Amino acid sequence: MSKPLELGLDTFGDITQGPDGRSLHEAEVLRNLVKQGVLADETGVDFLGLGEHHRADFAISAPEIVLSHVAALTKRVRLGTSVTVLSSDDPIRVFQRFSTLNALSNGRAEITVGRGSFTESFPLFGYDLNLYEELFEQKLDLLSALVADEIVTWEGELRPPLKKQRVFPRVEDGFLVVWVGVGGTPQSVVRAVAYDFQLMLAIIGGDPARFRPLVDLYYRACEQMEHAVKPIGVHSPGHIAETDEQALEELWPHYKAFHDRLGRERGWSPIVKDAFVSEARHGSIYAGSPETVAKRIAKTAKTLGLSRFDMKYATGAMPHAMLMKSIELYGTKVIPLVRDMLN
Repeated sequence: MSKPLELGLDTFGDITQGPDGRSLHEAEVLRNLVKQGVLADETGVDFLGLGEHHRADFAISAPEIVLSHVAALTKRVRLGTSVTVLSSDDPIRVFQRFSTLNALSNGRAEITVGRGSFTESFPLFGYDLNLYEELFEQKLDLLSALVADEIVTWEGELRPPLKKQRVFPRVEDGFLVVWVGVGGTPQSVVRAVAYDFQLMLAIIGGDPARFRPLVDLYYRACEQMEHAVKPIGVHSPGHIAETDEQALEELWPHYKAFHDRLGRERGWSPIVKDAFVSEARHGSIYAGSPETVAKRIAKTAKTLGLSRFDMKYATGAMPHAMLMKSIELYGTKVIPLVRDMLN
């Protein structure tokens, strides 16, 4: 019998608005994130992922510290990142931080690594953006060795080698769970298989079915490399309210502000509401009532053969109270509905 679909929540820790409409201080946003994590645990959410960023519109730069605080206040929700920017980090420190979190949470820690959609961490930590690909490849290779073996001998071109090195603390039982975040390139899918890590597809626009060829590629690569098939997950944005209309109206101004702010940096056209509504009804924004969102998650899970679906529940400056209501509805209504639909 196959395991039931895991249903998680992700956030990048966007700077949110207070009741007066002003932006909250990062410190208050972080304290609110802890409350959101506790509610996720209480309402039956399977996983909470916090994304790492180093810019003014996000509060989370050290997700493991926030997750450690959440771990102390929760009992069952699994805790990880969405994403850890491995290219500008030290794989040994990444392993140590997560093996420590794993110990303190009684085995609930996971890592999702990626190259990141922003580049602020490269100059901040002294890395050359011209080595973008090489940094990620070599650091992923080292992390793979650290996860697989207690005594590591490793050599690369961008850092000193390791010879019969032990790294502490070791994982108490089994291995750290590692996902590789993939934005949609075949090379990234094959890389995840090569390193024997789990695959997390970041689908932030368009019909999720368009990612089915990448899933098929994943299975072919597993067969060719003689690797066991690992879980496949999807990360997509969404928001839940009592009705479809309420969810769309609550999300729209924040989604537009977030989209257009990034668009000014990246040369995108401003989004119009018709495009947003179409994406919410047919694409990869899971916004609506619990029934609507559950149907769309179940459809995506069946189409792509998922083991995990993570909804990015915060977009832009959405107020804390609104996020708490969305989490509550996700845990108490959406998750049971999805499970019933997939049985």
